[in-house]
Amino acid sequence: MSYVAKRCGVKFSPPAIVLIYEDADTGKMRQRIMPVRNFSKFSDCSRAAERLKNSLRHSPYLEGVSQEQLERLHTVLRDHLLGRPMLDPRPDPGDEDLNKLEDEELARRKAQMDELFEQNRRREEDPDFIYDLEVEFPESDAREPCSWDEDESDDGF
Repeated sequence: MSYVAKRCGVKFSPPAIVLIYEDADTGKMRQRIMPVRNFSKFSDCSRAAERLKNSLRHSPYLEGVSQEQLERLHTVLRDHLLGRPMLDPRPDPGDEDLNKLEDEELARRKAQMDELFEQNRRREEDPDFIYDLEVEFPESDAREPCSWDEDESDDGF
């Protein structure tokens, strides 16, 4: 039997990973709830994700799910156990001052930004890669007046 993973999610009470998948043989959409056992706020998310992915019971269903995605889901579970609020998956860097964050929270935000950068990064192996790309930005006709432009006297120099 083969399964095609469609969506993954987290259930907080009791802690579980929820997988919505399509059974390739019948074409039906199904839901599988995989309980996360012996997981606490001190648990290592990468080990827990690896243990779930390699389990005999759940491994056929999780073939289409990456290890990184399972780690992120376990991180969401751990953060819930620690009482942290869920973060927007794509934080807007202009929203808050990152200098005021705790070290652990800053590391999480930087990891999210690094992940977003790697997703958007263009590599030489990409089919649409252009080596020396020059972009012309359109000139806006509605320029804002500036006080520097008004004073043309060079009296001070």
